[in-house]
Amino acid sequence: MTAQSRGNPLPSHTPRVGIPEQLATRMSMPEQHEYLRTKLSRRGLLRSSAATAGVIAGTGLLAGSAQAGAPSLLVSRAATAVDGSLVAPFGRHLSFGADPRTQMRVAWQVPFAVRRPYLRVGLKPWDLGRKIEAEVRDLHTPSLSSKLPAVQQYYLHAALDGLRPGTTYYYGVGHDGFDPADPRHFSTVGTFRTAPARAERFVFTAFGDQGVSYDALANDQLILGQNPAFHLHAGDICYADTDGDGSEDDAYDARVWDQFLAQTESVAKSVPWMVTTGNHDMEAWYSPNGYGGQNARWTLPDNGPDAENAPGVYSFTYGNVAVVALDANDISYEITANQGYTGGKQTRWLDRRLGELRAADGIDFIVVFFHHCAFSTTNSHASDGAVRDAWLPLFEKHQVDLVVNGHNHVYERTDAIKGGRVSKKVPVGERVDSSREGIVYVTAGGAGRKLYDFPVPDSYEGHVKDLDAVKTYHWTKDQKKATETVEWSRVRYTGFSFIAVEVEPGHRPRMKVTALAESGERVDHFEVTR
Repeated sequence: MTAQSRGNPLPSHTPRVGIPEQLATRMSMPEQHEYLRTKLSRRGLLRSSAATAGVIAGTGLLAGSAQAGAPSLLVSRAATAVDGSLVAPFGRHLSFGADPRTQMRVAWQVPFAVRRPYLRVGLKPWDLGRKIEAEVRDLHTPSLSSKLPAVQQYYLHAALDGLRPGTTYYYGVGHDGFDPADPRHFSTVGTFRTAPARAERFVFTAFGDQGVSYDALANDQLILGQNPAFHLHAGDICYADTDGDGSEDDAYDARVWDQFLAQTESVAKSVPWMVTTGNHDMEAWYSPNGYGGQNARWTLPDNGPDAENAPGVYSFTYGNVAVVALDANDISYEITANQGYTGGKQTRWLDRRLGELRAADGIDFIVVFFHHCAFSTTNSHASDGAVRDAWLPLFEKHQVDLVVNGHNHVYERTDAIKGGRVSKKVPVGERVDSSREGIVYVTAGGAGRKLYDFPVPDSYEGHVKDLDAVKTYHWTKDQKKATETVEWSRVRYTGFSFIAVEVEPGHRPRMKVTALAESGERVDHFEVTR
């Protein structure tokens, strides 16, 4: 059992295969990338032939992240020997473009290189007349230990623009030898719906820290039953790196991404899966900032401060709700491998973007999600003081309505908070006016990974055990734990779970937030109004 699985905080959780811990805890992501590049090259793992070296350089493994953004199709001897009719696409996942009313992005995988991959789309399942060429983004992962093979992965992406708002589309993905319009492959046709032109009732769901497990799959199926318009994933997506503690025994296994995307396909093929980056999503061997792998697997809105280097920072608007995704790896006091990598761009963008959204017509609510917790009391990570220092003043300045985090593998919810203190108690079932009474912060990290624990008893719907104070801690700028006694921990649930948010526009718009356990049992609910 690792220190993390026991619930104990680790000095750093970034994937650092083969880097001695005494070095890794002091190294930034670019330094880790350079160390791995040098070490693996010295072993000869990346110099098996001139052709292999060319492949790796072309995909950005040995080059800067600018090259990683536009990989090319690889054709190996093994791949060309496979008939395209025998290669089935898998791992389909959707995401919005910057304008969910008119833009959708479709991504999928194939196990071998294929010729002329494409997407078909239409308004009827039997009429997929529009055909769009797919972009190929490949990732090569060398053998990082004697226990793991080298892995070649092919991620395919198609961008759909000029769609009709509020419209259901049917689509299929294929390549030479595999046509989704062929009756033999009719079962592979999927659907999606664009955002409406005007505000209407809808539901979205959210969680973080998922990984691959029976519990993760169960949460996915329960989410599908909510019929959400989109899903927010607050980072630590698949845990291809299981430990993240910088030891020589770390075993990053790129194949876990294949398992994760296959597991998630049943939902993500029809529900846009909007992700941001957690500490386990920094993968040093792909690019200096650790996000070369993310750029290969996901196409997210490109309206953030630096879409290529900070893919987990963006915004989109659905109906009367604006959603802002952030990357707390940039500011974290607890895990510093990527601290300051945007040079302050992200925080300046956040201030500007929140101001624009709050001033925009038709937007009632602003929801912000990211990985590291602003407020949590678990024994494992608790709260990150960097979030409180850098971003809470901006959330309050621009009247953010709801903040969703992961990182701690539990469900926890605060009272309404202003200036770091309780401004209104919000018991289960209570209503809060976010424009006057403060912001509720939700930790929804029970998506599927091994659960953490609290220093005090759980307190949730049907099992309420209110406490006047909880002794906990937060991370400080010098990576130390500062103890504190807090009053804001209102709901605590140690179990696999997620949140579903029902949004209702109108004269008095509201968001009904419900936390559901893996069993389907409701463990919390409250309402946000303006």
